[in-house]
Amino acid sequence: MKKLTYILLLFTFFAQGQVINPVKWKTKVVQKSETEFELVMDATIENEWHMYSQFTPENGPLPTVFDYKNAKGNFDLVGKTKESPYKKVYNDIFEVDEYYFAKTAQFKQVIKVTNTKLKEVKVYVEYQVCKEQCIQQDATFTFKLPEIKTTDVEVLPVSDVNAIDSTSQNENIDKEATTEVKKEPVADQSENATQEEEKKSLWGIFILAFLGGFAALLTPCVFPMIPMTVSFFTKQSKTKAAGIRNAFIYGISIIIIYVGLGMLITALFGIDSLNALSTNVWFNLIFFVILIVFAASFLGAFEIVLPNSFLNKIDRQADRGGIIGIFFMALALAVVSFSCTGPIVGSLLGESARQGGIGPIVGMLGFSSAIALPFMLFAMFPGWMNSLPKSGGWLNTVKVSLGFLELAFAFKFLSNADLVLQTHLLEREVFLAIWIAVFGAWALYLFGKLILPHDSPMTHISVGRLFVALFVTTFTIYLIPGLWGAPLKILSGFTPPMTYSESPYGVGYQNTVSSGVSSESALPENAHIGPLGITAFHDYEEGLAYAKKVNKPVLLDFTGHACANCRKMEENVWSDAEILKILKNEIVLISLYGDDQRELPKEEQYVSKSRSEVTTIGKKWREYQIERYNINAQPYYVVLDAEGKDISKPVGYTPDVEEYKTWLKEGISKFKK
Repeated sequence: MKKLTYILLLFTFFAQGQVINPVKWKTKVVQKSETEFELVMDATIENEWHMYSQFTPENGPLPTVFDYKNAKGNFDLVGKTKESPYKKVYNDIFEVDEYYFAKTAQFKQVIKVTNTKLKEVKVYVEYQVCKEQCIQQDATFTFKLPEIKTTDVEVLPVSDVNAIDSTSQNENIDKEATTEVKKEPVADQSENATQEEEKKSLWGIFILAFLGGFAALLTPCVFPMIPMTVSFFTKQSKTKAAGIRNAFIYGISIIIIYVGLGMLITALFGIDSLNALSTNVWFNLIFFVILIVFAASFLGAFEIVLPNSFLNKIDRQADRGGIIGIFFMALALAVVSFSCTGPIVGSLLGESARQGGIGPIVGMLGFSSAIALPFMLFAMFPGWMNSLPKSGGWLNTVKVSLGFLELAFAFKFLSNADLVLQTHLLEREVFLAIWIAVFGAWALYLFGKLILPHDSPMTHISVGRLFVALFVTTFTIYLIPGLWGAPLKILSGFTPPMTYSESPYGVGYQNTVSSGVSSESALPENAHIGPLGITAFHDYEEGLAYAKKVNKPVLLDFTGHACANCRKMEENVWSDAEILKILKNEIVLISLYGDDQRELPKEEQYVSKSRSEVTTIGKKWREYQIERYNINAQPYYVVLDAEGKDISKPVGYTPDVEEYKTWLKEGISKFKK
C-alpha cells in the first residue's frame, strides 16, 4: 500500500510539470489530378482544450498560421487553406469574438506543382491551444510527393512539434498517420464554417455599401440629378413603356459601372491577396491619408473633380442615343457626382478589401443598387416626384456629416497600422480623444454652432436635424468614460483593445487600489509599466539583476499577449488590494511573453535542444520555460530568490484569490528567512 501511495505521489509530481501536447496530428495527401495535390492535416484535440481558427479576429487569441516553406519555384497554392467548422464565442476579456475548434480540426490546402522534380512539400504551422492555460505550439509537416503520374506515396507526418527530444516529439503524432496518395478527391466533412462566416460578412458589406449609396444619393451632387434625369426619360421617350425601359437600362448601367470598378480592384490585387493587403501597414497608412483628403473635401476645403476633357468626351458619347447613349449617360452621372460619391466609394472599397475575396464586387453592387433604384422607381412612377423634398442647404448638411464620419473612420486605418507596428502612438485613450473631438464637433455643427464654407444662412434647425444632433451628442458622451477604462462594448473590435492603452485597467481604478502607481520617470532602467501599473521587466537577466540590486525576491511570470487566463489572473486576482500592494512593493515582476512575435537579432537566434529554430522573443522564452520547468503552458508562476533559484513550488492558473495570496506570501516569507 505504501509503495502504491509513493507511486501515485510521484505520478502527481511529474504530472504537474511536463510538456503538454494537447493536439495530435495525422496527415495525408490526396492526388486530385496529374499536377494537383490536396494536403490534409487532421488535428485531434484533447477534451476541454481549444485550438483557434486561422480567422480569429485581431486582438484576441492567436490564430493558426500556415507557412508553405518551399513553395517558391516549386508549387502554387490553389485558393486559401480551408478548415473544418469552428465555434464562435464572445470573449469578454479581449472584447472580441473568438473562433475555435474543440476535439477535432481539419485543414486542407490544394497545391499545383510547377516543378515536376519536386519530391516533398514542407508545411510549417504555428497555433495556440488553451484550457486553463494557453500553449503556443508549432509543427512541421513533410509531405513526400510521387513523380508525376505515380499513385503511391508515403507521407512523413511531422519532423518538429516543439518538444524536448525525439521520443516526446513522436508522442504528438499518430505513428500510423502515413498513408498512400489516393486518386479520388475526398469530400468535405460538412459545409465549411469559414464559408458560412464569409457569406455573413459579405451580406454585412452589401448592407453597409447599400447604406453608403443611400447616403451618396442625398448629397448635392446626386440628389438634384433625380428629377432632371427622370424628366429627360419621360419627355424623350415616345411611350410610357419606353421611358420605363430606358430608365431601367440607365439603372442597370449604373450598377454595371460600379460593379466593374469592384471587379477591377479584385483583378488588380487578386481575390486571395486582398485580405492580406488589408492588414498591411502601408495599405492602412495610404487609406488613412486618402480618407483625410476625402473628409477635407466633404467639409468644404476643396472639390475633388475629374478633368473636364474627360467629362466632355463622355457627354458626346451620351448624345448618340440608344442603349450605348444611355450607358454613357450613366457614366456621366458617375463622373459628375465623383466629388460626392468618390470619398464614399473609396471608403467602401477600403473596408471591403479587409474582407478580401469578392468583397469589393459585393460592396459596389450594394452601393450602385442604392443609387440606381430611385432613378428606376421614379421613372416608373413619376407621381412620386411630388413627394421628394426640394434641394437646398440640407444636402450640404448631409455632405458635411459624411465628412465627419470619413474623418473618424480614417483614424481606424491609422490605428490598424499602429497596432501592427506596436508603436503605441495611437493607444486607446488617444484614439478615443480624437473620436470625442470629431463627434463633438459634428454635434456642435448639427446644433448650428459651427458654420462651414458652403453652409447656407440658418435661423433655425429642423426637427430631423435636432434628433440627429441629439443622437451624435449621446454617442459622444458615451465615449468619454472610455478614457477612464470603461469597456465601450458596442465598439468592441473597432477601438484599440483595453490592453493597448496608457492605463489598461482605467486611471481611476488604479488610483483607488493603490497609491504607488508606477510612472515612466520613476521606472528602473530597462523596466516597463506592466498590468495594473506594476513595474515589470520583460527580460529575465535584466529583471534578476535589478532584484539582486534591491534585494527582493522575483515573481517569474510566464505569460502571453493572447492568453485569456493570464488576463483573468491580472484582472481578478492581481487586482486584489493586498496582492497588488505586494506586487508593487515587495517583489520584482519578470513577465516573459511566450507569444511575442518580434524577431530576435540574428546573432541571438539558435536551434534549441528540441531542434526547434528559435527566431523570435516568444520562442526564446517558451524554450526557456520548457528546458527549466519541463512545461510549456501559460500562465505559470514561480517565486525565485535574487540569485534566480526557485524558492516556491510553481503554480499555474489559480483563480482563487486567497489561495494565490497564500502561495505568494509563502514564497516571500521563505526569501526573508
